[in-house]
Amino acid sequence: MKRNRRSRWHRGLRLIAAVLALPVLYTAASLILPLIPGPSLYLSEPDLSGGPARTIGLLQGPIHTDILFPLTPETRARFAFAEAAGVPVTHPDAEWLMFGWGSAAFYTTAGTYADITASAVLTAITGDDAVIRLDVTGPLPPLENLRYLTISEAQYQALLTRATGAMASQTALDHPGLTGLDAFYPATGTFHAFRTCNVWLGETLRASGIPFGLWTPANWSVTLALDWHH
Repeated sequence: MKRNRRSRWHRGLRLIAAVLALPVLYTAASLILPLIPGPSLYLSEPDLSGGPARTIGLLQGPIHTDILFPLTPETRARFAFAEAAGVPVTHPDAEWLMFGWGSAAFYTTAGTYADITASAVLTAITGDDAVIRLDVTGPLPPLENLRYLTISEAQYQALLTRATGAMASQTALDHPGLTGLDAFYPATGTFHAFRTCNVWLGETLRASGIPFGLWTPANWSVTLALDWHH
């Protein structure tokens, strides 16, 4: 009996150790894997020759990174459908389209940290439907959390195509948004702890021929990938 109890105790300790090790391993991977170049994910190996032609922005919040597309006539036309949901992409003062992918339960409620609920966090970690948020902004001052990338025309077109292809529908969700100028749309894919909004960002950049880290689950992972690969 004592030997059985001792065996169960040892198994319990090993289980506890394994559970405690998971966050450490996750954090370590989030610091190391961004430094490793990820595959381009390009299926057709398009011609990326030619000098840089376009500039995009990457705007980081506390836990999430948005892609900023310059609102050129082409981009305004491509996202003109968002006007129906109140996103003023054709307004003359709008200079950037903010494009983000994330968890439906978490993203649609997280205007501030005070809005975040435990149930939304648990749903996001374990697996949730994805949504895309579109918003616009005018001229942006220099910001510590704003980075710009200058990319080729082919990379820019591939990025636009990849981003719009992640939208499952051009009909906005019945949700008030977070700023009064934004809207949420159904997205393809599933959000979970190992495929976060920032992992999706890395996949999308690499799929557009833009070098980026292998796995970037957190904002610090995105920063590391930007510093290392750009």
